[in-house]
Amino acid sequence: MAIYESEHTKFMREWMEKHPEQAVEQRQGRALWWDKPQDLAAQKRARESKVPTKGYYYDINH
Repeated sequence: MAIYESEHTKFMREWMEKHPEQAVEQRQGRALWWDKPQDLAAQKRARESKVPTKGYYYDINH
């Protein structure tokens, strides 16, 4: 059974084969926006200090 591969995926796969230097730039871009060190203590404080919202925001009786 053949697995579907979109035109965009085929294009990107061919592009990366022809331009291997783009892999370095791709990793740098990912590090810039996504790969950040995580502060577990800050995440825990944020979770614990979160205030629950009302079920219906505009209800003035609750």
